Amino acid sequence: MPSTSSPYVPHYVAAPPTEENLEYANLAIIDISKASSEEGCAALAIELREALLNLGFFYVVNHGYSQAQTARMFDIADVPFSAVTDGEKQIYASTRKQNGMLQGYTSVQYCVNRDVTKRKHPEALLPLLQEIQEFSTHNYFNVLYPILRLIARSLELPEDTLVNKHVFDAAGETAVRFIKYYPRTEEEEAKTKNVWLKGHTDFGSVTILWSQPVAALQIQTREGEWRWIRHMENALVVNVGDAMDFLTGGYYKGTIHRVVQPAVDQRDYTRLGVFYFAIPNDDIKLVPMVESPVLQRVGIQRRCEDIEAPTMEQWRKARTMAYGQSKLKSGKEKDVEEEIIHGVIIKHYN
Repeated sequence: MPSTSSPYVPHYVAAPPTEENLEYANLAIIDISKASSEEGCAALAIELREALLNLGFFYVVNHGYSQAQTARMFDIADVPFSAVTDGEKQIYASTRKQNGMLQGYTSVQYCVNRDVTKRKHPEALLPLLQEIQEFSTHNYFNVLYPILRLIARSLELPEDTLVNKHVFDAAGETAVRFIKYYPRTEEEEAKTKNVWLKGHTDFGSVTILWSQPVAALQIQTREGEWRWIRHMENALVVNVGDAMDFLTGGYYKGTIHRVVQPAVDQRDYTRLGVFYFAIPNDDIKLVPMVESPVLQRVGIQRRCEDIEAPTMEQWRKARTMAYGQSKLKSGKEKDVEEEIIHGVIIKHYN
């Protein structure tokens, strides 16, 4: 809970949970506090493997932040949008189109590297940087770190295998992201067929979303059906992305997900998101961990030949610089567009 000495931040009032009858995905719930014991780790590794093979998304609970601490972070997350002028936002705009660096503003988000000193920030955020840094550190050591160890364990690899590919202070773009969507007009909805963010996979390894009440996130099941993600108070919604797909030889695939027009009773509210996007160290070559006994048994599906595999830095820059810039071509599947990056087909689902 923030102390009396914490800088004042206006309270962000989120939408009440929807009462709409939506078709929700049945996500597994991982109690990360159990990872503190050997017995707990063994059980969680099995639960996590099944969750990733089934839907690719799961909840994490008992992650070490109280409801009050989480609410405080959502208050802070709103500051880059509500307390910064459009002119100042331009000063701190992201340069992802030029060099693939995500830090700063894009149309609906503000991105802060895990090392908050790596780039300058709007004046309204300066008193809050220490708390953002503490939040970033918490996500790494108390959420990401045990998840990476559990994934390695599920592959029958030494538990530090993936941790060593995600060194906290190594060169890379692991970051906290604040994303805010605003209500849209009927005309805007018609242009995009009610899709706010096309179906895609994340380009990193592990994405941590701090659950919020506006129902708009959907995942595509292995059967091709879209299902909503249900809000769970003070829980995290976790999924893996392209980098984990590369590293596990297709065993743990990134799940297609999208953002759509919110549930009817929430369409007049803003949707504020707090994320931690984990990415391997920039110099990690994205090749399968062939030493895994599990991957040796099930077989490895390479997305490209090892000699052509990109480093994380190359993949990150190529994906971010191409986003919204490259010309997409119609794919073989209905309502799917494709582009090729580093010899790998990337699909975008409308």
